[in-house]
Amino acid sequence: MWLGKFLDLDEDFQEFSEEFRKELFKSITKPKLTPLEFTILESIYHSKQISGYDLIQNLNKHFAGTWEARSGTIYPILSKLKREGFLNAKKVKSPLGPLKKVYSLTEAGEKILKIKVNKNFSDQIRFIENFLIELSLIYIQSFPEDEERKKQCRWVQNLLRNMLENIIIRLNSKDKIDKWPERNCPGCNATIYRHDATFCPLCGTELIKLPI
Repeated sequence: MWLGKFLDLDEDFQEFSEEFRKELFKSITKPKLTPLEFTILESIYHSKQISGYDLIQNLNKHFAGTWEARSGTIYPILSKLKREGFLNAKKVKSPLGPLKKVYSLTEAGEKILKIKVNKNFSDQIRFIENFLIELSLIYIQSFPEDEERKKQCRWVQNLLRNMLENIIIRLNSKDKIDKWPERNCPGCNATIYRHDATFCPLCGTELIKLPI
């Protein structure tokens, strides 16, 4: 969802000390991140430390079938982000035995991520709102009959309402999230946090209501 114009880093670098810029960004030839690179940084930030394999699984969950992350695409990007000073990489022992490489954000990578989100949060939210409205209207109007359009409009409204409520719950403290047991949607296997949710917030599949 990140628009390319938000990912230029020239102005953001000015918030780093001169010494810090020279040390951590000396190999950057173009001070700009692609939307996919930025999404990778976001995913690693939330995971704290993650292997390339697990990152690919996270990205495929993030893109929800609209795009497939593959090792041939992701590993070269990880190497580039590490080379440019955004990522650390180290080998750790795997539960299965052999060593595996895991990635985490450098201090500079985390700072760039937070600066970008902080500066552009409102614009990104408005962009997502406009996108959802336009996409929903096209979907509803793709049905030829008025009654079917009304039915689909109610379904979309319910879907978006559940999605927003799920986001709000996820933003609360973990104690509140853990108040009710998690369950998975039978349609897309997404984790459902709302105890009283009747529809999946991601795919709209009707859910069996849990007992109180």
